[in-house]
Formats: sequence, C-alpha cells, structure tokens
Amino acid sequence: MDEEISIINSNTRNERVRNFFVKNKSKIIVILLAIMIVLIAAYSFDKYKTNQKIEISNKFNSTTLMHSDKNKESTIKNLVEIINKKDPTYSPLSLYFILDKKLISDRAKINEYFDLLIENTPLDKEINNLVIYKKALFNADQAQESDLLNILNPLINSESVWRSHALYLMAEFFYSKDQKQKSKEFFNQIISLENPNSDIKLQAEKRLNRDLSD
Repeated sequence: MDEEISIINSNTRNERVRNFFVKNKSKIIVILLAIMIVLIAAYSFDKYKTNQKIEISNKFNSTTLMHSDKNKESTIKNLVEIINKKDPTYSPLSLYFILDKKLISDRAKINEYFDLLIENTPLDKEINNLVIYKKALFNADQAQESDLLNILNPLINSESVWRSHALYLMAEFFYSKDQKQKSKEFFNQIISLENPNSDIKLQAEKRLNRDLSD
C-alpha cells in the first residue's frame, strides 16, 4: 500500500513539473534567451575591450618608434588621441612622451591633459598620485606657492609612496625662493615620516646639514 502511494505521489510530482513547463514554456524560453544574450554581450564587450587595448598599444608603439622631427605633428595628433582614450596604461605614457620630447609648448594644454588623466582616467591609485606629482614638477618653475600646494596637497596629506617626493619638491621650491624657514619645515617633515623614501630622506638630511643648519 505504501509503495503504491509513493508511486502515485511520484507520478503526481512528475505531472506537476510537466504541466509547469508546458504552462510556462514561453516564459522559460524568453529567460533562457535573455541569459544567452547577456552572456554573448558580456563576451563581446570583453573582446571589444581587449581588441581596443591592443589597438591603442600598437598605435602608441608605432607612433613613438617612428617619431622624428619630420613627423612631429602626426606624433602629437596620435598621442593626444591616445590620451583622450583614457586608457590607464597608454594615456599616461603618451603624455610622458610628449613632455619628454617637448612636443607641445602650450602649458595650458598640457595641464588640461594632466587633469584629464587625474580626474577622468581609471588609473591605479599610486599611478594617479604619480601623475599628480608629475603635474607639480611640470608647473614648479612658474607656479605660485598656493597653486603648487593645491596640486600637491593630495599627496602631502596622504600615505602615498609619493608623499616624500611631494614634500621634497615643496622644500626645494621654497629654498629656490630663499624662504629658508619654510624650506626647512618641509625638509623636517620628510625626516619625521615613518616610512619616507630612503633616497629622498638622505637628500633632505644633506640639505638640512649643509645649507639649513642655522
């Protein structure tokens, strides 16, 4: 008797499952199609991003390798296009190449590219901090004290590996302006850091002992 009841219950469950699939056939097909579309779209997007990365890489490599005074304008055009792609690897490298080769003399334009990298490009945190530091270096010769501090404050007030460099740049900035007390304060901040860059700390100690020991 129990065996017969068990068979009946099993058949009932099977019938319910069968009826469920028959009744909801259209919905199930739609759901399966939706899942397939999402998977295909995700794969296609990943493939697109990979291909785009390869394309940007090839463009950067060919542009920098083929650069000469004869094709300067073409080099600038290609590198600016890469900067505007907001690629976390090749956009910063493109700006560094422009700076290294002194391809663009318009300082305002260079600062626009720095800001594009810092504010709108998905950079690793310390790469972003490096770009901030390079922006400060680029502007140090002509910047006012407040402007340079505004650029470097995100590093000075952080635990970034570039903090020592930022403090050193400010110390040297004030030293060049013959503001020795302010310079000394920034050099001393480097010395007092828990984990300063060892080379930067050594240079700060030399400057303090040699030129700011009064």
